[in-house]
Order: sequence, then C-alpha cells, then structure tokens
Amino acid sequence: MSSNIILVGGGGHCRSCIDVIEQEGRFNIVGIVDLSEKIGQSVIGYPIIGEDKNLLELIKAYSNALITVGQIDSPNRRIELYKYLKEINAVFPVIRSPLSYVSPHASIEEGTITMHRAIINAGAKIGKNCIINTNAIIEHDVIIGDHSHISTASVVNGGTKIGPRTFFGSNSDIKHNMVIGEDSLISNGISVRTSLLPGSKILKEK
Repeated sequence: MSSNIILVGGGGHCRSCIDVIEQEGRFNIVGIVDLSEKIGQSVIGYPIIGEDKNLLELIKAYSNALITVGQIDSPNRRIELYKYLKEINAVFPVIRSPLSYVSPHASIEEGTITMHRAIINAGAKIGKNCIINTNAIIEHDVIIGDHSHISTASVVNGGTKIGPRTFFGSNSDIKHNMVIGEDSLISNGISVRTSLLPGSKILKEK
C-alpha cells in the first residue's frame, strides 16, 4: 500500500520528480505546494493544493514531503524549505528511481532523490536533500555533502569529496580523490583536475 507525499515546488524539476515517484510506486502524490497564484492549477495531472503558509497543516495530515524546487545558481531556497519542514516534523523519504542503480554498500540520507539511470557505487555517501540527477555517475567512496546537486550525465570519480551546497553541472567530470569545497559551483561541461577551495566558481567559457 502506497504512503501519501506532498511535493514542495511545482517547476520543471518537480515534473522529473513526479516521474520518478510514479515509477518507484511507493508513494501517492497528494498534491503540490507552490505560489499562491498557482493554487488550483496542476502539474502533469497533480493539483497545486497550497502555498508555503499551508505546509504546517499539510504535514500534519500527510507527514511525508519531498522538496521539488530545482537547484542551479543557489541552494538557498531548498535549504530554507528543508529547515522549515524539519521544524514542523516533516518526514523526508529517500526517493530512488527503479531505473537507477544504488549499491547496497552505499548510503543516502533523507530527502535525496536519485533520478533515472543514475549510478551510485559501493562506499559512496550521499547527504541530505540532494539531487542525483539523470545519468549521473557517483563512483566508489565518493562523499557528497548535504544540499548538493549532481547534475545530468556528470561523473564524480572514486574517492572524491564534494562539499555541502555545491552544484556540479551537466556533463562535467572530476578526477579521482579530489576535494571540492563547500558552496562551489561547477558549470556544465567542465573537466575538473585539481581540488577546489570553498566557494569556487568554475564557469564554462562562451
């Protein structure tokens, strides 16, 4: 029997999350929380049933939540929502696409979603409220800090440590045993060959 879940954020990332949740089959999506002016609209068939001020009553009724706001330039909105939802006793399940592979020797913390075709290999540790996006590869013994987004078709090679609140862009890759400091932003298509200090921004040349 499926459990109920509320999705928080109704944009493009929400659509991808819905597809994963439907494929996984563990949760019934009750509805989506978004901006007040969108209440009554729907996202691929699921109703927008409230705004932020309704979260307290919704969590009392349904408990489970997934933050479905996307993350590229900044993780701040996802972090704000996570902290507030924790305060009101939301439960954050780990969501995992049945089309992904997660080693039984890896660990994933609450609120993280593993999208279609992602691979998480043995010894990897993924933090809270992360996005491991479509076709991303997380190799053995990698550590991904809380509130990070490992984007589509990226490759994080073995033993690498990625600090909290980091964005690692689509089609980017990093050499094994590197360290990316917290609050970093790696643009799309970057090949990282050295460790990076906290707050680093590596942008692709136009």
